[in-house]
Amino acid sequence: MELGETHLFVGGNYVVAIRHDSGSGYQRVSERLQRRPNGIGATAPYALYLVLDLIVDQFRPVIEATQDRFHSLESQLMGGARPGRDILEKLYEMKRDLTMLRDATEPMQEITLNLIRLHPELSTRELKAYYRDIHDHSIRVSASIDRLRVLTSDAMQFHLASLSVKQNESVQKLAGWGALLALPTVIFSLYGMNFVTMPELKWPWAYPGVLLLTGIGVLMLYRRLKRRGWI
Repeated sequence: MELGETHLFVGGNYVVAIRHDSGSGYQRVSERLQRRPNGIGATAPYALYLVLDLIVDQFRPVIEATQDRFHSLESQLMGGARPGRDILEKLYEMKRDLTMLRDATEPMQEITLNLIRLHPELSTRELKAYYRDIHDHSIRVSASIDRLRVLTSDAMQFHLASLSVKQNESVQKLAGWGALLALPTVIFSLYGMNFVTMPELKWPWAYPGVLLLTGIGVLMLYRRLKRRGWI
């Protein structure tokens, strides 16, 4: 996305447009001015309307491209693959571009309102509806930008929430396996204390029995944790 700046100087029978930075030029304005649709004369107010209308129309392909860009990122978020940090960076970059685009489009609403209310010599009776159309168009553009900004923020929150959920799942799995290891660790550490008075020390089946009971306990704990999705 590239932003430019246009300065307009309007008089009784002239319109001077000065464009800074990049732009597509005003060839379309010149062609429409020569065709004179609907019998409207090639006057300065009509030339001003054509320039403003051209500027507003140039926002539409940018918004459509940004929508395609968002849908592509959304598909990656909702896909089976695990999105990485680059998705979050791309979403933030798109939100920053949308903020720049909104700052560029919002002044158009004030410009058209001032032309309609304060400059009747430019917003003549036959052109007032045309200027209102530019105003309505700029409002729709701003609404589309705001909607995309909200969707982008929601996608960022969804991505962060997904990462948090995956992190919690990893912690749960680690805790589950830790619990499985903790059970035999506690039992075997007791036998490592070498108590002479432990009654089962002289039983011939004591250690096999302890191993068997420990294995059963670990198996039961494993099935319980597996059922709850912890491992």
